[in-house]
Amino acid sequence: MRKTFWGKVLALCSVLFALSFLPASLPAAETAKFGAVDIQKVLNESDTGKKAKSDLEVLIRSKQTTIDEKGRAIEKMKADIEKQASVLSAEARKSKEDELEKQVREYQRLVQDSQAEIKKKETEFTDTILKDIRDIIEKIGEQEGYTLIIEKGMVIYSNKGIDITDIILKKYDESKAKSKK
Repeated sequence: MRKTFWGKVLALCSVLFALSFLPASLPAAETAKFGAVDIQKVLNESDTGKKAKSDLEVLIRSKQTTIDEKGRAIEKMKADIEKQASVLSAEARKSKEDELEKQVREYQRLVQDSQAEIKKKETEFTDTILKDIRDIIEKIGEQEGYTLIIEKGMVIYSNKGIDITDIILKKYDESKAKSKK
């Protein structure tokens, strides 16, 4: 899903190349049935996708609160050092500046760790949902006789009739609702 522009072009060319041989390989009575799915829409609009997004936002807010608190503590420490600069001995000032540097390093590490944790959680949510969506797409493809179902994001133009995104979205939500019962 996160391909470069040229990767998408190559994939599209591969699909078009494969399609050029398709009619010759199908029996004369069989017709090709194509579908396109907007996977991003399913990710964003499915009940599970909305819940994952909400859970991620809660995690982001909690991490941001912790980061903000640490940032305010550092700013306060910095202001205190500046206020006391004239009355502190060189050794005491050095000690406070070292402590400030330590706090800044911890702050930077906290920010990096938080970003990594959020990214990891987002990847987990996305990968889980994508696996389920792909399974549903395969089932629908087999059950309804599709020759090819492609990611809509790679298509420059298609007839609106081949868009099966809403069907996939509905089936996905139904499958998740059944599994919760």
